[in-house]
Amino acid sequence: MSLAESASVIDGAFQDIPIIDLSRATSPDESERKALAYQIRDACMNVGFFYVKNHGIPPEYIDNILKVNKEYFKLPTEEKLKLNHKTVANFKGYTPLLDANIEPGNRGDLHEGFQIGWEELEAKAHDEKRANDGAMAGANVWPEHPVGYREGMLKYYHAAVAVGKILFPLFALSLDLPERYFDDKTKNSAAIMNTLHYPPQTGPADDRIVGIGAHTDFECFTILWQQPGVQALQVLNSKKQWIEAPPIDGTLVINLGDQFTRWTNDIFKSTVHRAVNRNGVDRYSIPLFFGTDYDVNIEPIASCVSAERPARYGPVLAGEYVNQRLKEMYY
Repeated sequence: MSLAESASVIDGAFQDIPIIDLSRATSPDESERKALAYQIRDACMNVGFFYVKNHGIPPEYIDNILKVNKEYFKLPTEEKLKLNHKTVANFKGYTPLLDANIEPGNRGDLHEGFQIGWEELEAKAHDEKRANDGAMAGANVWPEHPVGYREGMLKYYHAAVAVGKILFPLFALSLDLPERYFDDKTKNSAAIMNTLHYPPQTGPADDRIVGIGAHTDFECFTILWQQPGVQALQVLNSKKQWIEAPPIDGTLVINLGDQFTRWTNDIFKSTVHRAVNRNGVDRYSIPLFFGTDYDVNIEPIASCVSAERPARYGPVLAGEYVNQRLKEMYY
């Protein structure tokens, strides 16, 4: 059965989110890599979300980025606003509480964040990896405090980018493509990371202010670390039921974004999700939005198109697409 035929019988009424072990992701045995890719295919077609364990990010990198961000978000608001993302090129820097409103009809998203893009740990004046960013060009900005903030952010960032580089060949195999299909499209992969702080939320459960409203992500996929012990993430199935995606120690959450949906002609799901922090404690999370190079055209892949399933999307430049979606979120 072709991918297009398989997609036609998916109902999307999932009740849980699968856990996938990445320990054999770079196995020299092609059959093991393909078996893993088929697990990923099943998750992408049925759910659009999956957990990964044995992902390779050192625990000390996670501990440190959490530590420096707890310190950063405790700074006075006026100090954080010195790097307000609306005064910096392409959404880098600090996002205040209620500044974003991703779900139309809501009154704002109850979180604050700090956003960065690619930067070498040893900074370069002219980084060739960012030469073709086009609509998304713009350097990172860094706060003066706390000490070690930039280093803590970038060590985790590069470790998470390495996870994304491992996943792309598996996505290719899952789509019946050559394993290196995405290599020339991800030489300088776009990767936007946002460290997020969700304060405790009180009030009626149907209030139109939540941690982040119902939405889909913009890039190819998201690599999400969630703070252990604080449930907030919910994923919407085809029966319009919100399914909880609790933090699981030692795992990351991977969810597909709209660029992959466009690329796969809706065969892979970019699933609606939200975060609601009603735990009475602060919550922290770290999404890294991983995509192609910004100058790549995104259009349906041949293996995802058939006479019964014609192309549903025209081509769009990756960077321009992300830039437009961010503008819709913040303005």
